[in-house]
Amino acid sequence: MRRLVILLLALWIGGLTAQAGFKARHHVNITPLSATRFEVTDINHANPRIVDLTGKDFILVSVREPGSDGEMYAVDSDGTIWWHGKISSGAPGHETHSGIFHILLKRRYHMSSKYPDPRGINNMDFELQFTRDGQALHLGNNRAYSHGCIHVPRQDISAVFKWAHVGMPVIVMRGHYRQFLAQEMDEFARDVAEYDRSMGISDNY
Repeated sequence: MRRLVILLLALWIGGLTAQAGFKARHHVNITPLSATRFEVTDINHANPRIVDLTGKDFILVSVREPGSDGEMYAVDSDGTIWWHGKISSGAPGHETHSGIFHILLKRRYHMSSKYPDPRGINNMDFELQFTRDGQALHLGNNRAYSHGCIHVPRQDISAVFKWAHVGMPVIVMRGHYRQFLAQEMDEFARDVAEYDRSMGISDNY
């Protein structure tokens, strides 16, 4: 009986530890208010604060999980989303941290020391590391979940890597950001149509 109680107690403590680990990975909630302004709360949706990145270049990742976009967005200092692409993020148990981070390291060629490729080849090229424990955006298969990093296809990560710099903000969130890209495309289409009308350009060439 005593052994059973000890076993149940160990399982209960282990469950609490696992939950604590999960909460640590998701220590904030981020809600975009516009393309460049965000409400940030703690895990219990309390203590709200506004983070305004207007006038700054930044990268936003909406993780690949139900209820999120599974995309990366590159936003320049005037608020224009100038690049976006499909990504993958951490698998269950290895979820990518949510929060507002900054690029800590930028490395063109790199192999993970924690999860090295058994073939001895680089598996984190175009690395943009944003957490102390090694989570990063890097070249990877966006159809396969990761150990917590953001996998980005070559055509997307190579473009963003050239533009990014150490210290640049990186927002990792759960939820949708794609609506701001749609708004931008609608505004662009209206601007083109207005220009065509002002120049007397017809759709019928």
